[in-house]
Formats: sequence, structure tokens, C-alpha cells
Amino acid sequence: MSTLKEVKIGETVKVRKLNGEGAVKRRIMDMGITKGVEVTVRKVAPLGDPIQVTVRGYELSLRKADAELIDVD
Repeated sequence: MSTLKEVKIGETVKVRKLNGEGAVKRRIMDMGITKGVEVTVRKVAPLGDPIQVTVRGYELSLRKADAELIDVD
């Protein structure tokens, strides 16, 4: 198992588990990232932060710190 932070550009993965607690976990879920959803990594900024992904048909930018909390297959 790896985290969303480790996924290469162009890969599509399925969310296995959300780590973190309270407001951080709720914010990630409010963005549409929930268990079982497919996420495609589109771009990574030149300095590595943020990461642009496609989830549920829309583009979303995530900080590396948030991407580390998302376990994927």
C-alpha cells in the first residue's frame, strides 16, 4: 500500500483509506475523496507541491501533506 503522494503522473489509483482525524479528514472528504473513489494524478508542481488530481470528474489541487494522509492501491 502507498500514499497518493507517491503516485506517478498519469496513474489512476483507488482510495483505500483516509488517515488523519477531525477537521483534516472531514476537509478531504468534503473535496470528494472518499474510500473507493478513483483518483488520477494529472500534474505535480515544479517544486513538488501542490499535486493536481482528477476526482469525480473535476480537477483538484492537494498539498503534499494532505496527499500523504490518503492510502491508495
